[in-house]
Amino acid sequence: MTRPAPSDRAGGSRPERGRRAYAGIGSRQTPPDVLSLMEALAARLAGDGWVLRTGLSPGADQAFYRGAVAGAGDVELYLPWPGFQSCARLDAEGGRVRVQCRPSAAAWQLAPRFHPRWEELADDTRRLLARDGEQLLGADLRHPVRLVACWTADGSLDGEHLYEEGTGQALRIAFQHRIPVLNLARPDHLADLLGP
Repeated sequence: MTRPAPSDRAGGSRPERGRRAYAGIGSRQTPPDVLSLMEALAARLAGDGWVLRTGLSPGADQAFYRGAVAGAGDVELYLPWPGFQSCARLDAEGGRVRVQCRPSAAAWQLAPRFHPRWEELADDTRRLLARDGEQLLGADLRHPVRLVACWTADGSLDGEHLYEEGTGQALRIAFQHRIPVLNLARPDHLADLLGP
């Protein structure tokens, strides 16, 4: 069951002291079996006390969100504009979800540094990419996640050639800030996650 997102909630500030945060992101074309794996991973991480940061885009973001909510975990949503994908929000959130409804001025300043064709992008695309910095670095851009979990078709760890989607932007930011990336498109990463 879903409900509309409120117009503004307390912004997604850094997790409580000592809490670990990760970014759960990925392509909108993530395969269904990987989406199921993402939900299970998010539920497990929620049970271990990890805070999810994501953007609620269809595909990977929403799978991580559903898993974290199912695991009664804390979630920070970084949206490009108020009401973005509100139909995907779950009643089961139980007050554990913080929302930042639009990118901050600092996020807008950061974003062009990680996209070579920034000036050619439409405004809505810029909004989607600007919030990626906050997913990785926190609302104040000073509290990075400890891990990025994602899926991209090419298994990228640095987003070097992914300029057509937000996952590439996030991976470029992660690479610059030396944040470890778990890309579920990579067989070695998948094997580590699933174990023997």
